[in-house]
Amino acid sequence: MKMNMRRKPDLTFWKLWNLSFGFFGVQIAYSLQSANISRIFATLGADPHSLSFFWVLPPLMGMLVQPIVGTLSDKTWTRFGRRIPYLFVGAAVAVLVMLLLPNAGSLGLTVGAALWFGACALMFLDTSINMAMQPFKMLVGDMVNEEQKTKAYSIQSFLCNAGGLIGFAFPFFFTAIGIANTAPSGVVPDSVIYSFYIGALILILCVIYTTVKVKEWNPVDYAQYNAPAEEKEESANWFMLLKKAPAAFWQVGLVQFFCWAAFLYMWNYTTGSISDTVWGTTDVTSAGYQDAGNWTGIVFAVQTLGAVLWATVLPQFRNVKLAYAASLVLGGIGFALVPFVHDQYLLFVPFLLIGCAWAAMLAMPFALVTNALQGYGHMGAYLGLFNCTICIPQIVAALLGGVVLSIVGSHQYNMMIVAGVSLFIGSLCVFGIKTANKA
Repeated sequence: MKMNMRRKPDLTFWKLWNLSFGFFGVQIAYSLQSANISRIFATLGADPHSLSFFWVLPPLMGMLVQPIVGTLSDKTWTRFGRRIPYLFVGAAVAVLVMLLLPNAGSLGLTVGAALWFGACALMFLDTSINMAMQPFKMLVGDMVNEEQKTKAYSIQSFLCNAGGLIGFAFPFFFTAIGIANTAPSGVVPDSVIYSFYIGALILILCVIYTTVKVKEWNPVDYAQYNAPAEEKEESANWFMLLKKAPAAFWQVGLVQFFCWAAFLYMWNYTTGSISDTVWGTTDVTSAGYQDAGNWTGIVFAVQTLGAVLWATVLPQFRNVKLAYAASLVLGGIGFALVPFVHDQYLLFVPFLLIGCAWAAMLAMPFALVTNALQGYGHMGAYLGLFNCTICIPQIVAALLGGVVLSIVGSHQYNMMIVAGVSLFIGSLCVFGIKTANKA
């Protein structure tokens, strides 16, 4: 199946940077979602045992949207490029929904209606974020040669985490400058609402920058460096692509299952966990719970800072699988420590360790998979399908979240231990990945 193609040219640092810069704004939006969704729905009136069900929607939409965007963009050629049009449309929709979602409790709706409104807004938000996120991965697959892939995805990881650092800290920052962090029962505080507004503005500005700075190859140039997928497009479908996928596609996917299940539980239960262990309350109407919600953003920002720092270390490893596995072990230790920390500042230690796992999860899987896919064609469709290895574990974890929470004693902080065990299992699965260069 391998085909003779010209080697893709080396790109300068700034060209690699521009390919992924818009990810900075997309990640701010994604971070606001991941850090505040449980807080928003708990504030609107959701029960902790049903809270995880709201987390089914984001990965479900990602699983549906990203393969479609990948497949359609493989066939798209416009004056603006083949991937960038999808990026711009996705970002525009995300901005609109970010202005609506945090106001779900301010529209005079009943508790049930507010939860349904919030759920629908979340569905559209995650759909649009996924639509905006996928093109960045495909741009690297299209335009970056094999030797620079790890560097390109490390830059993407850095920008992703830098955006997360800002997005996570927004509610704490707005509270610090005097924006209200409490509100009437069932209403989302202004500190969260303002965070979504500013995040939406940054998102659209970053995406505009990318559309101006990045010039995708035209069909003739693209064909010189990539497998001519168009020749195989008529007979190819998703099932055939999956049947022909390299072994590494599935082996990395197994690791992904345990990693993303762990982080789904982190996003879902951190606010309730630290509200209980640090602030001593599980009452979502209390000021302590809302303070814990702000601090969730801060510890997620610390996790992101750890990921930014660790992302600079990852390229120094000679053995990619060793770097991947070691990172997941460090993250597992971090998760296991969270329930035993009762000081808000000491929480920085476990979340720095969790950041090591996050950095590896953002950089390593796509480097391993895109290298394995060289010569297979259909890069966008394959990466869209590979995104299912991110979405499916989150869906499974979300559906089982209430059951698992009951099994471990209904204390949300115990879900952090569940997450740690999941990462340890994922680290063992790394060594089953087969790579061409025995990395």
